[in-house]
Amino acid sequence: MFRASLRSWLVLAVPVVGVLVLTYSATSPEPRADGDWQAAAEPLRDGPLPSGGTAQLSTCGVDTWPRPEPRGKAEQSEDPRLALTSWGYYDPGPKTPGEPRFTVHAAIRTGDRPLVLDAPVAAGRVTLDFYGPHGEGVRASARGLTATVVDGGYPGKPVDVPASGRFRVDPGEELLLEVELPAGAVCPGHSLRDVSTCLPEGTNDAADCPMLTLTLSDPAIRAYRAGTADDSTARSFSDRLVAVFLEPDVSRV
Repeated sequence: MFRASLRSWLVLAVPVVGVLVLTYSATSPEPRADGDWQAAAEPLRDGPLPSGGTAQLSTCGVDTWPRPEPRGKAEQSEDPRLALTSWGYYDPGPKTPGEPRFTVHAAIRTGDRPLVLDAPVAAGRVTLDFYGPHGEGVRASARGLTATVVDGGYPGKPVDVPASGRFRVDPGEELLLEVELPAGAVCPGHSLRDVSTCLPEGTNDAADCPMLTLTLSDPAIRAYRAGTADDSTARSFSDRLVAVFLEPDVSRV
């Protein structure tokens, strides 16, 4: 891991993920030393975000399992699937328009059938959580967000909505998404700039780095898993895609 300048991306891409997986410690995480980040003295309350959605500040410092409980059949099936590709902080600097942003990039991939999603994708049904290492608990949490379909650049450029009002994901293709972490969803003691910082910095052990959970829900996902939108059993299938980096114990997945 490295610390980049304010004007650059802190990108965790697939090659880095591979290294972290190989170096991840199988032992139980140790508690952080006194003097490190501590939860607020009084419980924090959830609140609305200016850009839409809700900051789940009541979860700050809570050390919970990063993968949510499945809420229907096939939530952990291979198709369709959501894969995290990168995330990072970007500061345009004083001479460039725009505000500092922290964004998460992901890709939706399908199986042997097309997946068609209404635009905007998962409007108001995206959740983003960051968990600090060594039992620190939640660093940032937001629900009710909306994903933006983007091209492959960094930062991503929004893609125009097709005339049909839907995005189609064909077999062998992928739909690239960008989700912005609102500053108001970051817990006290952290900022957009350091929410993904490992402890210690420069570590090669994934156990020292935050975990990230991204979820999105869409009725089309449930229909895809059920095989048909008219299937009477469709409601037993999950409408949610979940991506987690890096789950601490794959035996519990």
